[in-house]
Amino acid sequence: MSTPILNHLVATIAERKANPTPESYTASLFAAGIGKIAQKVGEEGVEVVVASLSQSDERLVSEMADLLYHSLVLLAVRDVAWADVEAELARRFR
Repeated sequence: MSTPILNHLVATIAERKANPTPESYTASLFAAGIGKIAQKVGEEGVEVVVASLSQSDERLVSEMADLLYHSLVLLAVRDVAWADVEAELARRFR
């Protein structure tokens, strides 16, 4: 299920967590903590719903990408691997 871009994104998020830099948005999310990251996931989820109901396909794709990114950051702050999510999806759809 993983794709090269998804694998790259997961690796980049892990790198920003391990080696934060001041200019990194991802590092700033980690510094803000799980509450802020969870809030961003919620906000992006709402934006996906709004886009799906009343905006263009392009906007929906953009918002879905934001939701996926922030969800991956949330997993990373909890030290939960994307592979665990993949395994759960595989278990559900055998």
